[in-house]
Amino acid sequence: MKGGAKSKAEPNKADNRLSVKRKASARTSKKPAKKAGKDPNKPKRAPSAFFVFLEGFRKEFKEKYPENKSVAAVGKAAGEKWKSMSDAEKAPFVNKSNKRKAELQKSVASSEKKQETSSNVVEEDESDKSKSEVNDEGDEESGEEEDDE
Repeated sequence: MKGGAKSKAEPNKADNRLSVKRKASARTSKKPAKKAGKDPNKPKRAPSAFFVFLEGFRKEFKEKYPENKSVAAVGKAAGEKWKSMSDAEKAPFVNKSNKRKAELQKSVASSEKKQETSSNVVEEDESDKSKSEVNDEGDEESGEEEDDE
């Protein structure tokens, strides 16, 4: 019987090979490092020129088509209009976007400075406390030694 029933030993060999590969891959796999949590106080990114354009376009679209509640329809119409606009027509939106980006950078820089100064103050306070605690412990030990003599 060619190609007929296989012996019982053959499936076991295949099963053993598979189980060995699984075990080996399980041993070599390492857990990925956990990502740092996001800062909840971090401001959002500044909007691009298209999104600045979209803010005004949404209002116009809702006035023209008050019955249309579809977000996809607004997005498609805005995308088509944006593509058909010339660079001169897009310029005011690009300028507004650049202004917002500059404002955001200033606010982020100022908040980072505030965080650095507040973290430095906290570190100094902690280091002062630890110095005083160390000095207090040293004074107590030296006082005990004098009494023993």
